[in-house]
Amino acid sequence: MADIAKRLSTNIDGNFFVDATCINCDTCRQLAPKSFVENGEYSSIYRQPETEAENFQAYQALLACPVGSIGALVPDKAVMRAAIESFPMLIEDNVFYNGFNSEKSFGANSYFIRHPDGNWLVDAPRYMKKLVDAFGRMGGIAYIFLTHEDDIGDAPRYAKHFHAKRVIHRADADAQPDAEWIIDGLDTVEASPDFRIIPVPGHTDGSMALLYRNRYLFTGDHMAWDREINGLRLATVYVWKESALRRSAEKLLEFPFEWILPGHGDRMHLPADRMREELQLLLARREARASISAT
Repeated sequence: MADIAKRLSTNIDGNFFVDATCINCDTCRQLAPKSFVENGEYSSIYRQPETEAENFQAYQALLACPVGSIGALVPDKAVMRAAIESFPMLIEDNVFYNGFNSEKSFGANSYFIRHPDGNWLVDAPRYMKKLVDAFGRMGGIAYIFLTHEDDIGDAPRYAKHFHAKRVIHRADADAQPDAEWIIDGLDTVEASPDFRIIPVPGHTDGSMALLYRNRYLFTGDHMAWDREINGLRLATVYVWKESALRRSAEKLLEFPFEWILPGHGDRMHLPADRMREELQLLLARREARASISAT
């Protein structure tokens, strides 16, 4: 829980607040956008929750915060319990957002896919009994797909508990040298009829995306929805190679998908043809930027 003595002055008065331990990872702004905003190098409360739904979302943000920077002066234990039980949070069909983001991955989102041939964890949240029990009830974890070296979180603990196979690209394998499944090269890997592993180097040399049922694209830090421009964006910080990043984005034009499910940045659902248009617009913006930089 956050420390009231470290409360940021940028918070509006009221029950919820953010303290100075915030790492500005964006988790709270994704979960409760009507209450939290980016303010300089931190998030802060710009509007206290006004409805039951907004209050619930604020408690979800409090729980998901990877560093415990969000506090409530008068905690509502009933709502807190309900928020805890809301994770893993159903996105659609059998795809879940796990919550309880990990500081080890700078607050990156992680996901769970329930599948009859074995469940997949995409990157890893904090190791929590609540999640361990939930995953167990849904059939455990067969595979842990690691999008890149930065967002591993507590993957080794989940792998050990569920005897799961960790999947990582060789170029990033120093982060998990004992991983059970190493992906090589740039070719797409058909892991099963429902799962495609797509290497997308750029953010890191070994970045990968996972496409599930030609509908859900788990992108790690390669690509996300940007609420400020209301469009897709590529990784903007800690980029291994800009030219590779653009080529990897172009490669994704080969695949149909409707959901962007990133590690950092907003999730978004659009019809497949509209998502393709947004990807083309993104590439056009990057090309224009590259042309300006070259002049």
